[in-house]
Amino acid sequence: MEGRWKLVIIHNLFGRDGGKPPVMRFSELERAIPTVSQKMLIQQLRCLERDGIVQRTIHPQVPPKVEYQLTCLGEALRPTLRALLDWANIRKQQSSD
Repeated sequence: MEGRWKLVIIHNLFGRDGGKPPVMRFSELERAIPTVSQKMLIQQLRCLERDGIVQRTIHPQVPPKVEYQLTCLGEALRPTLRALLDWANIRKQQSSD
């Protein structure tokens, strides 16, 4: 899980409503994380796919449609990431006091 962007990518793939994790196209991820370069996003997604956290689906059409979603292993990271975000919020509040 090293790297600046992996947790950000995973966070975006968790979705907003806490329901079923979304399926996102590459362009949607690019828009959701505007500060990451296309090259870095591709590299990080490939690493997450290799590690079994993200599933990549290529639909055979022109232009190719590529979608990403969390695997069961990736979804299992939800409680851990939530705990890290809660901790970061506590730390932020303490440093502003």
